[in-house]
Amino acid sequence: MFELDVDLPAELVPLSWLIGVWEGSGVMAYKVGDDVREHEFGQRIAFSHDGTPHLQYSSTAWLIPGDDTDASDDDEAPQPRQLFSEIGYWRLSRSLGDGDDGPGMLPRTSDPVFQTADAVETLRNERGAFDIEVQLVQPGGVSELYLGEIKGPRIDLATDAVLRSATAKEYSAATRLYGLVDDHLLWAWDIAALGQDLRTHASGRLARLE
Repeated sequence: MFELDVDLPAELVPLSWLIGVWEGSGVMAYKVGDDVREHEFGQRIAFSHDGTPHLQYSSTAWLIPGDDTDASDDDEAPQPRQLFSEIGYWRLSRSLGDGDDGPGMLPRTSDPVFQTADAVETLRNERGAFDIEVQLVQPGGVSELYLGEIKGPRIDLATDAVLRSATAKEYSAATRLYGLVDDHLLWAWDIAALGQDLRTHASGRLARLE
């Protein structure tokens, strides 16, 4: 059973159901031209906090042994192969001021503003949701800034900006959907990549680890 951390910053309460380690599996199926590339994968996602008003996020995924995995010996069963990883930060979207640290390592010069539930409630938008910002970095030279909203156990995100290094594969936009359903974290990810328009890419179902 999930219990709310008494030391959780008030701004993270709307995101609190994400906190923990989740593990499960999913399916990737992405159409490039006439070719549909698909496989099953295992995944672990972790959300944590360090007392500041953002969540730290990490995700790793591996190919489930099958046609796309390799065995080191013909007599050995295929071993999972690392497929994907990303790290990032999630927070409520609001203007930062004197009560927030930064930029860089500059400390705040006044008390934080959103320290109570009542103060955080003033951040709800006209739909009754909280606007959020998510920054993600992948080791293949791609960085993403997502904007979206969280309303109860549902999160909708869309890229506001994608930064690619000169050596990264072509990738231009994405949307992500997360939801808490029957105590499982369900997610779906659409991408526009390799010359394709925005289309279905991957989805998964993860259970919280005790």
